[in-house]
Amino acid sequence: MKSDWHACLDNKVGFKGFAVPKEQQDKVVKFDFNGQPAELKHGSVVIAAITSCTNTSNPSVMLGAALVAKKACELGLEVKPWVKTSLAPGSGVVTKYLLKSGLQEYFNKQGFHLVGYGCTTCIGNSGELHESVSAAITENDVVAAAVLSGNRNFEGRVHPLTRANYLASPPLVVAYALAGTVDIDFEKEPIGVGKDGKEVFFRDIWPTTEEIAEVVQSSVLPDMFKSTYEAITKGNPMWNELPVPEASLYSWDSNSTYIHEPPYFKDMTMSPPGPHAVKNAYCLLNFGDSITTDHISPAGSIHRDSPAAKYLLERGVDRKDFNSYGSRRGNDEVMARGTFANIRIVNKFLGGEVGPKTIHVPTGEKLSVFDAATKYKSEGHDTIILAGAEYGSGSSRDWAAKGPMLLGVKAVISKSFERIHRSNLVGMGIIPLCFKAGEDADSLGLTGHERYTINLPTDVSEIRPGQDVTITTDNDKSFTCILRFDTEVELAYYNHGGILPYVIRNMAAAQN
Repeated sequence: MKSDWHACLDNKVGFKGFAVPKEQQDKVVKFDFNGQPAELKHGSVVIAAITSCTNTSNPSVMLGAALVAKKACELGLEVKPWVKTSLAPGSGVVTKYLLKSGLQEYFNKQGFHLVGYGCTTCIGNSGELHESVSAAITENDVVAAAVLSGNRNFEGRVHPLTRANYLASPPLVVAYALAGTVDIDFEKEPIGVGKDGKEVFFRDIWPTTEEIAEVVQSSVLPDMFKSTYEAITKGNPMWNELPVPEASLYSWDSNSTYIHEPPYFKDMTMSPPGPHAVKNAYCLLNFGDSITTDHISPAGSIHRDSPAAKYLLERGVDRKDFNSYGSRRGNDEVMARGTFANIRIVNKFLGGEVGPKTIHVPTGEKLSVFDAATKYKSEGHDTIILAGAEYGSGSSRDWAAKGPMLLGVKAVISKSFERIHRSNLVGMGIIPLCFKAGEDADSLGLTGHERYTINLPTDVSEIRPGQDVTITTDNDKSFTCILRFDTEVELAYYNHGGILPYVIRNMAAAQN
């Protein structure tokens, strides 16, 4: 872990790269935290979350984590108060066996209080850091860390200010919270100093397999599961009291900032529109390798200066009520504005600058991605995206394809695609194209300032999965890409303008 961390500090900016100069890697930032002295360094843990994914329903690791907390308490170790700790189990049963074992009190003493059941830090619902911690990070460009027991750790997803996010088992989350840093070799370096003045090492707080098995045997009881899940279909009073309309069609509320009628079927005819020409398109974004679905899709908190924030403020929503993109995924207006809004995204148009901006090529203006896309659409221009290898890697996310479609993106040209994301792009009517082996935007001399014409046949019967397609630019460049419609069914989706109109037309045809 320690050697990996130092490699990340040295690596160029990008996936697992922070490019911190050697002379700055050991700097210490001192600040005041609620009246007491505090400090941060590169690698300091500011979020430690036992968060609701599969392993938070595993009694061995949950009770093992509680035993780590107990041993640390007994030796006099405490998690620093500026580390944001939380406990969000995957099941109410976990609370029952933690209370039965008497171990929840040690979680509490180390700051791992129960915050609820469900997706939390892993999907960006970590909540805000303390203002003093946020200021210390942003004003000193600290590469802060989060350690969580979730299953997603893409940059910018857990929290905008934690650039280094490590996945760990629940017991390790507690250990790193106690250490306060990921810049540690647990084999050789102490976690802290105990109440007797002696150094405490990882091995001193790590429970044995036998200790864990004993507490599991005595505390995890069948009746806990029965009583918890017997009530699962009964709902709760707030849910049960919601009024339910009797109509079969949903009644859209134009004032709702949570649920908005999306435009997927607007102006749809019952005849497929056929292949759409992409002529003289501008490049909206020019990416390198490893652009994940978390860079593309709206996720986590809504940044105060983002287009989505502006949209909500204009509709009378206070900042404290912004909630998250995940909670507003039913509003396409919010989600389109949150597409490519990740604050850690790297766009070649901006040189070395990191953030959710791009260049409007005709004017040279630097705009938010949403504003640039809106400007192109208002001018009647199509857009494409240039990318490197593994475009769309990470978890499959429908909005990573819906969002670009709503922004007016007609094609993505990359070195390679993540399998499911490529399929999702097709489903939203976006053309996926791959550079030929050994070629990419850089080797072809493409800067993204060109205009691109994709020479696809206008008759879908003349298009074949995997065929070569010639792309030309307005500065007389010409190169060949591989069309990544991989099946005849995907060609049918494309012919219909995407999977949604395809399904509607097929349903209508079946009823007739």
